[in-house]
Amino acid sequence: MQSSVASRASEGKAPRTARGEKTLRRILDAALTEFGERGFAESSIASITQRAAVALGTFYTYFDSKEALFAALVRDMSERVRDAVAPALDGASDALDLERRALAAYLRFVERHREVYRIIDEAEFVDPAGFKAHYQTTATRIAARLQAGAEQGDLTHGGPFDQEVAAWAIMGMNVFLGLRFGVWGNEDPDAVAAAASRLLRDGLGR
Repeated sequence: MQSSVASRASEGKAPRTARGEKTLRRILDAALTEFGERGFAESSIASITQRAAVALGTFYTYFDSKEALFAALVRDMSERVRDAVAPALDGASDALDLERRALAAYLRFVERHREVYRIIDEAEFVDPAGFKAHYQTTATRIAARLQAGAEQGDLTHGGPFDQEVAAWAIMGMNVFLGLRFGVWGNEDPDAVAAAASRLLRDGLGR
């Protein structure tokens, strides 16, 4: 599934041409760098348009405000994480191997886009709805994978509550592993994912 660049513009301002979509993509990419380096408060529309090499008026063709752009960027980053992980899931041997592959792909994404952590963290205050949606949709995808694994006999078939708890726990683990080994460190994503997979498969008990 590919993210829709057009859906990132303010409501009613989606680009209607391929050239418009490329311009919108440049603005979003410039915003990723600007917000990632300077944070929301210190960033400006003028700096973002300068980075994107577009006129100030062009910005308002797509967005009503800096807040609208930030909200669009949160949605865009969430979709880009999803799209980066999805291809890595092909060929998994079982449900836990699926989660190992998902984590490794996520860590590789974080290595290339460390700014995502600052942007998602700031979204809690700048775009609370987008912040909540990002985590809810991610947990929903994990829960669906766990449900499929249970139905295939790979996992214990707990109820919906158990699967939701497990999904949020796995997501929380992935988020902090990304912070430690993707943002703060530069460890081999496959090695980190393999260690986390052993934890899920074997647990901590003797």
